Amino acid sequence: MTDKTNSDVAKLSYEAARDELVKVVAELEQGSVTLEESLALWERGEALAAQCENWLTGARKRLDEAVAKKKAKS
Repeated sequence: MTDKTNSDVAKLSYEAARDELVKVVAELEQGSVTLEESLALWERGEALAAQCENWLTGARKRLDEAVAKKKAKS
């Protein structure tokens, strides 16, 4: 996991990013990796969390637009 670059994160679905983030957090919590590996995991986790946030922001926008459209028809 630590040898991955974070450029691939933008291609991940919400579910894939979330699942990988859970694994990253678990690995960091174990504390069994080197400092260098911990830093790489942390950076990966930050990128994954940002991707999840992007997906959630987009979903919220779509929901808000759907609600506004429904209200406009009423």
